[in-house]
Amino acid sequence: MSLWRTKSIEASMADSLEKGHNLKRTLGTWDLMVMGVAVAVGAGIFSVGAKAAGSYAGPSVTLAFVLAAVTCALAIMCYAEFASAVPVAGSAYTFTYATLGELLAWIIGWDLILEMLTAAAVIAKYWGIYLSDVFALWNWDIPDTINVLGLQVSWGAFVIVAIFTTLLVIGTKLSARVASIFTIIKVAIVLFVIVVGAFFIRPENYVPFIPESVPTTDGVGSDVWTQSLFSFMTGAAPAQYGIFGLLAGASLVFFAFIGFDVVATSAEEVKNPQKTLPRGIFAGLAIVTVLYIGVSLVLTGMVPYTVLANDPNASLATAFVAVGAGWAAQVISIGILVGLTTVIMVLLLGLSRVLFAMSRDGLLPRWLSVTSEKRGTPARIQIITGAAVALIAGLTDVGVLEEMINIGTLSAFVLVSIAVVVLRKTRPDLKRAFKVPLSPYLPILSAALCLWLMLNLTTLTWVRFLVWLVLGFIVYFSYGRKHSMVGIEAKRLVDATEREELEAEKRALGGK
Repeated sequence: MSLWRTKSIEASMADSLEKGHNLKRTLGTWDLMVMGVAVAVGAGIFSVGAKAAGSYAGPSVTLAFVLAAVTCALAIMCYAEFASAVPVAGSAYTFTYATLGELLAWIIGWDLILEMLTAAAVIAKYWGIYLSDVFALWNWDIPDTINVLGLQVSWGAFVIVAIFTTLLVIGTKLSARVASIFTIIKVAIVLFVIVVGAFFIRPENYVPFIPESVPTTDGVGSDVWTQSLFSFMTGAAPAQYGIFGLLAGASLVFFAFIGFDVVATSAEEVKNPQKTLPRGIFAGLAIVTVLYIGVSLVLTGMVPYTVLANDPNASLATAFVAVGAGWAAQVISIGILVGLTTVIMVLLLGLSRVLFAMSRDGLLPRWLSVTSEKRGTPARIQIITGAAVALIAGLTDVGVLEEMINIGTLSAFVLVSIAVVVLRKTRPDLKRAFKVPLSPYLPILSAALCLWLMLNLTTLTWVRFLVWLVLGFIVYFSYGRKHSMVGIEAKRLVDATEREELEAEKRALGGK
């Protein structure tokens, strides 16, 4: 059986109607827009820009956000075309299965699991930490961990994951309504921070806009494991700032835009998906881009980038404390907590939908994809993924997983960008409510930019990524390939054809 067998779009659409393995369509444009903002505007808006400005790009971190936003927009256009043509669960996994074959679909599905599992665990862990910070604002001394049988357990991570897992089991629409409330609150906080910070901007802090490149200091690409794969392969000396620092900063802040691919995983739960999906995704991306550029301009205008470079835990609060507005740090702590809350929910949703699609196709056990008749949600897989995220977040040091989120997402973006070009060639007859303009040039540019950002991730991240892929190959060849519904159907057709040929031969011999 071929490793490159594909699943037809008609078969994917038929599966979305299979009783007991289908999802209820309840989401509209507003829900998708809120979902995109909910997952992208998290703690990163208060911290990742400060880290990128201090360690890599200086004031040009604003351009790094623009570059990351353009890269994300190009990839999201590819997602929008696919999702409007194939509105079923699974996102990049489903799209790749329809165009590039089962093996690559498995790889991308496995990468999406890596992205969403690690992202949900990392953010749930930080949610517990920031909850303790908020308690401290009221002088409540409540630690973020408790001792359970000798283990330090992040109780906050367990609580928040349990709450949203329950909401998602009850219904996607209810979860979307809860997300809307939190998203409106956190956007209001971000706008408040931007307006207040604007009063402290000093134009001279923007000069030089792109600082001159300098050799790295200890901890930033100073050894083989922390330098980018590009530097390692080319032998280029690791450096901070300058053009390459700007590009490295773009790789880092790309983390801030992760999540819009998660929105595409909900395609099977969207009403009128051909029109609703592109509108919701692009509206969310536009809002997030404006917010990030606003925050980065305020951040680098308030203090010199060197102040951020000297703080190992630089964040937006660092800038406010430096200008004597420490009270704003309290508002930021609350904003971070609210921001992280909705991110966890959307990631739990996306993770369960990718696993749902893979299990419905037989690449993972089919019983995982059973849905509730009453609620139309995959309760089994939602509970299992919630438990896995809670255990990882509550019991492990998730800090080492942060860059794994980026590489998982970028690898998915590369394959989806290529798959759009392939589908245009193989299925020109397919009705598309949205088309990527200037195809194949923009999809190819999207794939190239995403690959470039991947090359700017550290060599240690790449090694961990390769280990994860090896583990995925073991699972696929030991289980998925044998139980694939596409493979089983192909074998059934081959067996039926062989039986018909044998019967024909017998009749021919009998006639003689």
